[in-house]
Order: sequence, then C-alpha cells, then structure tokens
Amino acid sequence: MNLKDHLLLRIQNDGPMTIADYMTDCLMHPVHGYYATRDPLGVQGDFITAPEISQMFGELIGLCLAQTWLEQGKPKRFILAELGPGRGTLMADILRATKSVPGFHEAAEIALLEASPVLRDIQLKTLQGYKPQWIEVMADLADLPLFLVANEFFDALPIRQFLRDGESWRERLVGADGTSLAFGLGPQAAQTALSERLEDTQDGDLVELCATAVPILSAAAGQIARNGGAALIIDYGDWRSLGDTLQALQAHETTDPLDQPGQADLTAHVDFEALAIATRASGCAHTKLTPQGVFLERLGITARAQSLTASLGGTQLEELIAAHRRLTHPDEMGNLFKVLGLYPQNAASPPGLEP
Repeated sequence: MNLKDHLLLRIQNDGPMTIADYMTDCLMHPVHGYYATRDPLGVQGDFITAPEISQMFGELIGLCLAQTWLEQGKPKRFILAELGPGRGTLMADILRATKSVPGFHEAAEIALLEASPVLRDIQLKTLQGYKPQWIEVMADLADLPLFLVANEFFDALPIRQFLRDGESWRERLVGADGTSLAFGLGPQAAQTALSERLEDTQDGDLVELCATAVPILSAAAGQIARNGGAALIIDYGDWRSLGDTLQALQAHETTDPLDQPGQADLTAHVDFEALAIATRASGCAHTKLTPQGVFLERLGITARAQSLTASLGGTQLEELIAAHRRLTHPDEMGNLFKVLGLYPQNAASPPGLEP
C-alpha cells in the first residue's frame, strides 16, 4: 500500500482530514513520508536552499552569531542550535567561519533539531570532527544562552486553511473524489484564533494558521529572554497570512500538492507576524522583518564575493556571480526570503538587522 492508498483508506474510515494532518503524513510518515525516506536537497533532489547555493551564506550567518556572542560578553557555555539542518551544510559553514573567533568553539554545544533519520546520517558525516547532539523537541535543550538559526524550517510545518464565510469560517479539508484526493470545505464554524482577522478580511478570503510554529518559537524566545543569545529566522513569507500559499515541489518544479503524496516537498509561506507576537509574549525582543538580500548586503556579502573572485576564473567565477545574485537580488531570493532576529530585551540586535 502506497501513501495515497493509505490516505484514501483513512478518509474512508474517518472522513476528510485537515491540511495539517495531510502535510504531516506526506512529510513524516515513517514508511512513506517525504523527509523520512530521502535526501531532498540539491541539484539531484527536489529543491535547493541558500547554504547549498554558496558557502557565503553560512559564513555570514556564523559571523553574525559570533559577533552577537562577543557583544553579549562571551558566555562560557552556550547552545549553538539549528532547526531543520538539512545536510548540515549551514552548520558546517558556520563552524568554519567562526573557527578563528577565540573561545567561540570551546563554549559552543551544538544541537540539531531534525526528525529525518536519513538527514541525521548525512549531518553526522558533514559535521565529522564535531560533536553535535540531536534533539526531538525544544525542551531537550540545556537551559543555557541560545544562539539559534532556522533557515527554511518554519515553511515546512503543517498548516490549516480557513475560508471566510460571513462572520464565520469554513476549514479547507482533504477528502476523496473516487480514487483521487480532492480539496473540499468543512461546515461553517467560529474560529477563536481568527477572531481578529474579521477586521482585515472579506468573504472568500483564505487565511492560514500554523499551530506548531508558535510553541517552537516561544520556547526559543523564552530561553533567549532568560539566558541571552539570539535567533535568526530565515524563510519565505511575509507579515500576516492571506491567501493560499500551499505548494508542492518535485524535481525543482511546482506540482499539484495532492498529486503524489509523499513524493513531493510540501511547504507554505511563513506568517512572520505570528512569530513576532509569540516572541513578544515570551518576553523577548525581535527585529524588523528584513529582506534576505538587504540582510546579507549589510553583513558584507558583496565584499566577501569580491574576495573570493580573486582566485577564481571561468565556470567557477560565473557560478559565484550567479550565487551572489540568487541570494541577494530582489527578483531572486533577495525579497522573497525574509529575516527576523530575536534577542534579549536589554541587548543589541544581531548585526544586519534593525530593532
């Protein structure tokens, strides 16, 4: 039985499922789930992330975190954590870039939140020579200053979708149409979590909620508020959810999210306003939401690219120029991806970001 058959049987027995339940099965089913069964990254995979595009991305992230550590008095023990570390490329680049920062590596305890056993194995090889610890939930972290990065993590968390209908909402569900999966709508119902959205939406508008994002973000923000540190949340999305952003990606092309469950990556745009609200509720400060391109330029990516070009030529030079453009240009990842920084109330914001 493949995952589609499994889902159709579940719908037959239990009725239509929420999009959150559908995404969870598609991505993390222990036998058929997308992340549980493969390495999805890179040219041979289904998508490519910023760390895989160029080492410059991870190097600048590392130096940003290290500078924040210095400004906060160089705590002698701290957690250097990444949520959803992929192949471990970003963490490896962070560690390479910070190797010359006196005391940083000695004080750092590396923690990785990763659910995929396939990716955990790859991360172990990528980070050979270091001693990363894998965690299941944020509560597994030691209660120390926390310096955290989450690049394209929150976009993969399961969402629910609600269509406004008068003063109520109807949830978008996944059901069956014969032997195919199909979207449908549940009955009208009030949604307490969406009560404030009646002010800025109208009939027919669709709003997405990601219930699992808030507790993860709140745990990180609370630890930073208590003990110091910083977090860099880097993802595609914007301030406040509006519209259908659920998408499936397979072999670097968009496809129907219901077409081949378990065979494509499913993501949705991040609602950064919800993350900011959770941050403030945890007693932590956050920066202005900043386009990735602006953030990287402030950190000096152009100067870094120029220094690398000095020893390159031909195809390698062309690839570096293309990577710089892809990471920073407004028509590429520069505007689509945003950065939100977290930091203690009494501390300076991380470099490259404004309070």
